Amino acid sequence: MQRWRGLEEIPGDWGRSVVTIGSFDGVHLGHQLIIDRAVARARELDARAVVVTFDPHPSEVVRPGSHPPLLAPQPFRAELIAARGADAVLVLPFTVAFSQESPEEFVRRVLVDALHAKLVIEGPNFRFGHRAAGNVELLAELGRAADFEVEVLDLKVRGTAGGGEPFSSTLVRRLIAEGDMAGAAEVLGRPHRVEGLVVRGAQRGRDLGYPTANVDTVPHSAVPADGVYAGWLTALGERMPAAISVGTNPTFDGTVRTVEAYAIDRVGLDLYGQQVAVEFLTYLRGMEKFDTIEALLDRMADDVKQARELTA
Repeated sequence: MQRWRGLEEIPGDWGRSVVTIGSFDGVHLGHQLIIDRAVARARELDARAVVVTFDPHPSEVVRPGSHPPLLAPQPFRAELIAARGADAVLVLPFTVAFSQESPEEFVRRVLVDALHAKLVIEGPNFRFGHRAAGNVELLAELGRAADFEVEVLDLKVRGTAGGGEPFSSTLVRRLIAEGDMAGAAEVLGRPHRVEGLVVRGAQRGRDLGYPTANVDTVPHSAVPADGVYAGWLTALGERMPAAISVGTNPTFDGTVRTVEAYAIDRVGLDLYGQQVAVEFLTYLRGMEKFDTIEALLDRMADDVKQARELTA
């Protein structure tokens, strides 16, 4: 899959495209439905499937300080899109000037002049252009004048965990914030994960016999609710079962919220300075303040036992 940042990186001989546009944060099952349809139609039309997304998130430019919790950093998002079979992903730098383009200007510059769109596939709530003035009806009208068609794809309704809501990144963020990792996985189609660099912490886990990777997560990451989770730690090319703690370490009167992952039964693992990923399978318990170190150790042993069994 080709990866472009900005219109200037698109090859001059790029042919006709089947295009879908959106933030695609998380590439959840609703996004996958749209991308899969774009790929399938591109094959039918002898065209190429292009996924267009933005960086930073549009809300951070339009309403500074309102960046929503991030479900997937751009590199991981591109991996997920590539796995669906797209031919290219175009990341458009979202600037103030870009946000002020009219719907007509956006269509001309991006869809017509740059990508030579043959078909555009979107969900029913797609908006574009200055002040989100454009919708799928306007897109179809502009397409008729510019020689491309528009297909609107209804998003499927998910199961019981979300009360029958349509697939959406907003729903995933809410479930993650509640610690409902099974519900989030149901919408994402995979366990939610955060990424970051392993940094030195207080090293209490090492002193207690449970050395943890203290992960400095990517800015704006959607970190789950405080508590202990079963999941996996991926580092140095290996995916390892893990017990994961999210919170401030109240037993030690901590004040800084951290994500710490203990790679179960891995002795002598040194990950300082490594880029890692932490996946959350399920919530085990809430964050607690223990009266004694012995009580904490007993509970940690139980947490590790549960995590080992759940990830086996």
